Formats: sequence, C-alpha cells, structure tokens
Amino acid sequence: MIPSMSDAIRITHLLLKHSPDPRLELRFESPLQLLIAVILSAQCTDARVNEVTKSLFRKYRKASDFATADVAAFEQEIRPTGFYRNKARAVIECCRQLAAEYQGEVPANVEQLTELAGVGRKTANMVLGNAFGAQAIAVDTHVARVSRRLGLTESQNAEQIEQDLMAQVPRNRWTALSNALILHGRRVCAARKPRCSDCCLYAECAWLEKS
Repeated sequence: MIPSMSDAIRITHLLLKHSPDPRLELRFESPLQLLIAVILSAQCTDARVNEVTKSLFRKYRKASDFATADVAAFEQEIRPTGFYRNKARAVIECCRQLAAEYQGEVPANVEQLTELAGVGRKTANMVLGNAFGAQAIAVDTHVARVSRRLGLTESQNAEQIEQDLMAQVPRNRWTALSNALILHGRRVCAARKPRCSDCCLYAECAWLEKS
C-alpha cells in the first residue's frame, strides 16, 4: 500500500534535514558534461567516471568534439568505465544529434532529451534537475530500492516509481529528494547490507516489517 502524501512529505523532510543540499557526485561544469558523465556512469561508480572525465573534458569541450572523435581512440579513453564500446557509440551518436539538431546545445526538455542516443528518462531527469535547475525525479537503482523499502512505491518499473514519487512529494522537492535518495542508497541503504542503525529514516521504514 502506497503511503499518504503526508507520510511521503514527512519522509522527504527527514531525509532533507539529514542531507539539506544533496548533490550528484558526478563532476560537471555544463549540461553537456553532465549528460556525457551520466551515460558513462552506467554500471560504473561515479568516482571512476570522475577520474575518466577529468582528462576527457579537457580534450573534448563541445558536442562537435565528441561527434567527430575517433571511435577507437575514444573507446580507449573511456575504457575504465566498462562497456566502453557501447558507451562510445552512444556518446558519439548523441553528440552528432546535438550538433546536427540543436547547434551543439543540450535541450532542456525531457522529450527531446530522450530522443538522443543513450538517453533514457533517468539520464534526462538527472540532466534537467542538476544542470538546468528544473524539478525532476531520476529513478536509478538506488532511488528504486530505497523508495520500495520506505513504502513510497510497490513498483519495479522505473517510470511508475517516478510517477508514484511525483504524486506524493511537492514539486519543489523533486530534484532534492531524487538526489538525496541516490546518496542514501549508496551510503546507508545498501542493497545487501543496509546500515539500518545509522539510518535517519529507520522509524519510517516499511521494509523492516518484512525483513
């Protein structure tokens, strides 16, 4: 059973009180850099991505730079992030689309973003919420897991989880909550060994009743 809006607001308040300015751990200076970093972060830690992008973003500064990159060389540059062949194709094709359709600029629109190669709703919402200052909920594995444990959703589907959270949480808290859930899932509410004794949401956790 999905909790009431008041329950979700209380959970949001407690989480943001504990983490009042939650920010992504990916390092970026522009919407383009965040877009590339999120694509590279699939099945990879943010720390590893940050190591790779430190030099990558010095070499490739515009969408056209990525779009015209030598594929073989680019694959090796991002190899530490894993799945580097697929990621290289996605990044280069995405930037070709940006250069051809948007004059190299990243669109601030979820529909346009999700038409780009390698970009799903999670990536689009991360970019909108953190690079453009919009209100958006990005559902990654951490957001999905923590939301289910807290009883904020019962769904396994990312888009449905996004809709469930949007329906319960005030719009002006969407991005902050999304970021806070990501950090909470990494640092406290881990998949295998959650640190329940350190959890600021321990009293609110529905998962404890079933475990």
